[in-house]
Amino acid sequence: MKFVLEVDMGDTAWEGNAARELGRILRYWGGNLQYYELKPGDGAAVSDSDYREVGSWSITASA
Repeated sequence: MKFVLEVDMGDTAWEGNAARELGRILRYWGGNLQYYELKPGDGAAVSDSDYREVGSWSITASA
């Protein structure tokens, strides 16, 4: 299986705050993964600190 995280940082990478925003996304979703079975097909939308959907994570079967 693969864990896939895709995040669109926009044209300005959150006005130069990419490290802070990506860190927040990783901390939030890392802690939230315990509520999923983590089997192929699982996934969810990912939001930034302004609650805008900026990507998603998913579990896929290995290629």
